[in-house]
Amino acid sequence: MIDITLQNLIKRYGSVAAVDDVSLSVAAGEFFFLLGPSGCGKTTLLRMIAGLVEPTAGRVKFGDRDVTDLAIEQRGTAMVFQNYALWPHMTVRDNVEFGPKMQGKSGLERRDVATRQLQRVEMHSLADRKPSQLSGGQQQRVALARALAARSNVLLLDEPLSNLDARLRQHMRGELRRLVKDTGVTAVYVTHDQAEALSMADRIAVMNVGRVAQIGTPRELYDSPASRFVADFLGEANFLDARAAGRVPHRDGQPLRLETSAGVLVSLREAPKGPKLMCCVRPERIVVRPRQTNAATPTAGPGASSAGSIAATTGTPFEGLQATILATTYLGHMHQYTCRLADGTTWRATALGAATLGDNAPVTLTVDPADVILLGE
Repeated sequence: MIDITLQNLIKRYGSVAAVDDVSLSVAAGEFFFLLGPSGCGKTTLLRMIAGLVEPTAGRVKFGDRDVTDLAIEQRGTAMVFQNYALWPHMTVRDNVEFGPKMQGKSGLERRDVATRQLQRVEMHSLADRKPSQLSGGQQQRVALARALAARSNVLLLDEPLSNLDARLRQHMRGELRRLVKDTGVTAVYVTHDQAEALSMADRIAVMNVGRVAQIGTPRELYDSPASRFVADFLGEANFLDARAAGRVPHRDGQPLRLETSAGVLVSLREAPKGPKLMCCVRPERIVVRPRQTNAATPTAGPGASSAGSIAATTGTPFEGLQATILATTYLGHMHQYTCRLADGTTWRATALGAATLGDNAPVTLTVDPADVILLGE
């Protein structure tokens, strides 16, 4: 296993910086994700790690070895591409044997390596087929087996699941993570799919316009985003501009009272420095109640508090945000309410089970103070 260090990497195309001064470290054996929208620089960054793109400035290190000026074949990396890049004229076995062959392995050694890697991805029974005779999911498995057969210390993956249908893509997430972790290889994975990143990564670097917006574990990024961009890109989020208005009594401390154009919220989070403040609330953290009967059983997301109103649980005069349900969306195992707040802002709240409130129903939205995220500029 080997760690990867990127130091002040820059890649310019004319006056445009595709990657703009990126520094980060990937630990040995880590499954590290580069996540962001199209054009954010994540694929360019991956290709600089691989040696396919020469940086304008900065350094790439594998352990203590500076590989910035080394050709791709000298770096000891393996790459799985979006389109798999299998040789169509070769059989599955020949594709997987190619790496060991280039390394000078004997025919017997190549066959042994290929057999073990194909067994690992459960494709050994199709070893004599051509890529054109395989499904997309099977080709993906072969591409991964070929990369693993090269016995590289670094595995680079460029949106390898994007061409699969939704059901197979979901299945392959767990399989791919298991295979990567079983080999102990250091892996860097590029994707724009937040579900892939959240379900598979050890850590994620969220990128935007060539820069790293935030790095952390999936839970850290989801529960404590550092900016509106990160909060909005990594899952659904509701926002309101706010003004800090002192502290209020609470069972867990002294949360901050937040005055917004739609009502009052309170938060146990630390307020960032700066003149502007914004509240961020995840849809599943909202409790939705009929406004006429606040004592009724709440309709809530799985992570939201269900022990009465915030006023009852905190001892504060806060009673939640008044809203009206605009629409209800059926999502199978849950449903989503689209609500209009008093100032016209639209929020979404998700809840398990069947919908119990209809369109145009007046409701109160409450959020536990621990779930009100505070963002700065």
